[in-house]
Amino acid sequence: MKFNCLIPEFSVFDLEKSKDFYVNILGFEVKYSREGFLMIAKGRCQIMLQQLDFPLSKNTWNVTDKLEYPLGQGINFQIIVKNIKTLYKRLKNNNYPIFVEPKENVYMENNIAWHVLEFLVQDPDGYLLRFQQDL
Repeated sequence: MKFNCLIPEFSVFDLEKSKDFYVNILGFEVKYSREGFLMIAKGRCQIMLQQLDFPLSKNTWNVTDKLEYPLGQGINFQIIVKNIKTLYKRLKNNNYPIFVEPKENVYMENNIAWHVLEFLVQDPDGYLLRFQQDL
């Protein structure tokens, strides 16, 4: 497996719940697993999921502050997909709450307008995912 140069690793409260969300609802594939850890991918998008173990040690390298829901406050992860409507439908069919409903946005880059369709959803731990498709 070829690794991207940047792969976010999400600390999660319940690895099985996260696996169900990412694999069964969003369609990610498990590329690698070991106890308490999953490497998943959808197209070129790669994410690592790491089970949090409690009580946490003060020497744990990923503990910078309180770990409480929602995790990942202040950041969203943009995931570019080919068919955003199918992904949105999978979430709705599973009665999964949408954080921001799909909408078309225009972003300017060097006087060129880029039209995209995007929506946001929080994963089971509160990480904010922004799915986007070029129009």
